[in-house]
Amino acid sequence: MSGQGRRAVSVLSGFLGSGKTTLLRAYLQRRAADDIVVIINEWGAVGVDHHLVRTATEQSVLLQGGCVCCARREDLVRTLRELLDLEQGGKLPPIRQVVIETSGLADPVPVLFTLATDPVLRHHFAVASVVVTLDAVHAGDLIDRQPEVGKQIVAADRVVITKPDLSSAGRVAALTARVRQLNPAARIGVSCLGEGAEALDLPDEAEPARAWTIDPPPAVPHPDVHSATLGFSAPLDWPSFSVWLGMLLEAHGPQMLRIKGLLDIGEAGPVVLNTAQHTVHPPEHLAAWPGGNWEPYLVFITRGIDPARIARSLEAFQCAGGRRGLRATRIDQAFGERS
Repeated sequence: MSGQGRRAVSVLSGFLGSGKTTLLRAYLQRRAADDIVVIINEWGAVGVDHHLVRTATEQSVLLQGGCVCCARREDLVRTLRELLDLEQGGKLPPIRQVVIETSGLADPVPVLFTLATDPVLRHHFAVASVVVTLDAVHAGDLIDRQPEVGKQIVAADRVVITKPDLSSAGRVAALTARVRQLNPAARIGVSCLGEGAEALDLPDEAEPARAWTIDPPPAVPHPDVHSATLGFSAPLDWPSFSVWLGMLLEAHGPQMLRIKGLLDIGEAGPVVLNTAQHTVHPPEHLAAWPGGNWEPYLVFITRGIDPARIARSLEAFQCAGGRRGLRATRIDQAFGERS
């Protein structure tokens, strides 16, 4: 609990692929507590990260299909009120901390404004900190190219620079200096593979509570960003898929903000694919399909690229790999209904 008996809220933000979920998983595994609830906001119509988080906690909720900073703000309010009702009704253990992992495109400020002004939530929840992850490899360029990154840094209490092992000490130092220019008050740490998870710890009781004075932010959508989810009629040929993915990222890396999904390659469990622009995280093999759901899917979050072109090129490569009957079809937000 935070001050005056309110439940502490930690907002975990950061651009697509910056390491938010890795940091969160490490934090939950270290704490191993049942008094933490996680709310994960995915831009795409189908979520992936919550499957990974549930390896550390069952207390996770998925908000998908848009940002909590604009299209999903009402869903965030509804979810927090429902959690409060469940706790007060004895159906959840007492909640000490709620971690909201925003979509990579979210501006944290509207989330903070929502928590501070909702007539119910402001009496029961209090923001403890805003934690922002920055990819040491790409963040220096992203600050200039992606406006969301600068907004995330400015709102941060704590900034965690991730993937230093893939970068250089000079780039990390330059990124640290850039963060200092944008937000001199932020605490900055460096994390490799989630080792800086203490950034999500609640502030010590001796620390002064954070006071928020926030002007109402406009609910601005992201008109140039598109999300599409593909389903597949048969297992993928992994070698041809790998070649296709490499060529796609080589040609359109900056526009491919995120690609992730659960892929059927003919094994017992799916392969979890997770990429952010040019970066491809090592595929993670799950022993079984989460929740018994055997339907594979692939989520694309793109800037300025027609998803239909992606589906056609993927089918062509799968045909070249021997999967002539495979079809990649769009899945709308009611996952399982094809178009």
